[in-house]
Amino acid sequence: MSLKFEIQPATNPTSDKERAAKLVDPGFGRVFTDHMAVLRYTHATGWHDARVEARAHFPLDPAAAILHYAQEIFEGLKAYKREDGGVNLFRPDANARRFRDSAERMAMPPLPDSAFIDAVEQLVRIDRAWIPGGEGSLYLRPFMIASEVFLGVKPSAEYIFAVIASPVGSYFKGGPAPVSIWVSENYTRAAIGGTGAVKCGGNYAASLRAQAEAIDHGCDQVVFLDAVQRRYVEELGGMNVFFVFDDGSLATPPLGTILPGITRDSIIALAKDSGTPVREEPYTIDQWRADAASGRLKEAFACGTAAVISPIGKVRSASGEFLIGGGAAGPVAMGLRKKLVDIQYGRAPDPHDWIRKVL
Repeated sequence: MSLKFEIQPATNPTSDKERAAKLVDPGFGRVFTDHMAVLRYTHATGWHDARVEARAHFPLDPAAAILHYAQEIFEGLKAYKREDGGVNLFRPDANARRFRDSAERMAMPPLPDSAFIDAVEQLVRIDRAWIPGGEGSLYLRPFMIASEVFLGVKPSAEYIFAVIASPVGSYFKGGPAPVSIWVSENYTRAAIGGTGAVKCGGNYAASLRAQAEAIDHGCDQVVFLDAVQRRYVEELGGMNVFFVFDDGSLATPPLGTILPGITRDSIIALAKDSGTPVREEPYTIDQWRADAASGRLKEAFACGTAAVISPIGKVRSASGEFLIGGGAAGPVAMGLRKKLVDIQYGRAPDPHDWIRKVL
C-alpha cells in the first residue's frame, strides 16, 4: 500500500523568536509544533486523504465512537538531533509493528507500517526546527481514534490517524534521580486476555487512581501486581521494570499482560551484547523485599521512551518500605542508559540497525 502525503505548510507558523523562547524549557508534552500528519479511514475507501497540515482541532460529533467506547490506540517515540545537525529516529519500525498489533486487539483497521513511518518522517522534516539541542528531543505521538457517528456497541467504520509532535527537554535535571515506588494493593492494571499488552488510552485511564494513591503516599510512581494472585510484579503505570542481582544478571517480568516496551526490548539486547544474562520471569513483591534486604538485589530500574531509564531507590506499601542499593542510582542502570542514549543521538555505533536517519 502506498500513500503519498500532501504537504500543506501552516500559513502562520511560530516565529523563530517565539519558538526559541518555548524551547528554553519546554517541559514534557506542554509545547507543540506547528504541524500534524493526518490520515483517514472508512470501510468503503480504506486509508486515504494523507496530509501534513497545520496543527488544529478535530471537529468531532458528540456521538463519535471514541467518546463513548474508547476505541483508541497510540504510540510514543522520539526524534534526536545528531551532532552533525542531522536527525535520528529510534526504532520507528518497532513502534509501527506495535501500533498494528494494538489495532488488531482493539478491532481497528491496521495501518501499514510504511504509512506509519512515512507520517512520522514527514512531520519531523517539516518541523525539524522544533527539535531541541543537547539532551532534548522531539517527542512524537501517533494515535488513532474511532470517529464514526453511531451509538451502537460495535467497531467503528471510520477512523482518524494522526501524528503530533512536542519538543521535550532532558527528563531529569542534573541527571537521573532515584524514584520512589508505591505498591498498589487495591488496583490492578491488566488480566490475562485483557488489553495489558496494548498501548491504548483505557489502560492509562485505569491507572490514574492508583497513581494518585502513590502520590498521596509520597511516592513518584505506582507499581502494579498481577490481577490473579496479587503477588507478581508487572509494571509501573507507564514503564517496564528491571531487577539487577549480585551475580550480575538482570530479570524482568515476562510479556503477556504487560506492555512490550521498545526500550525494554532494547535494554535486553544491549545487556546480552555485553554478556549479561537476562531472564524474563515472574518475580514476586515478597522476593523483591527479601532480596533487597539480603543484598542479593543490587539495583532496580524502570524504563520507557520518556525517561529512558529511571533508577528505583525506594519501594513503599501499606506493610512498610524498603530501600534498594541504599536508595542511590546504580552503575548497571546508568551504564545501560548511557549506551542506549548514545546510540539514539548517534554518538555510538548502532550494532542492531535501530537508527533511521530522517535528515
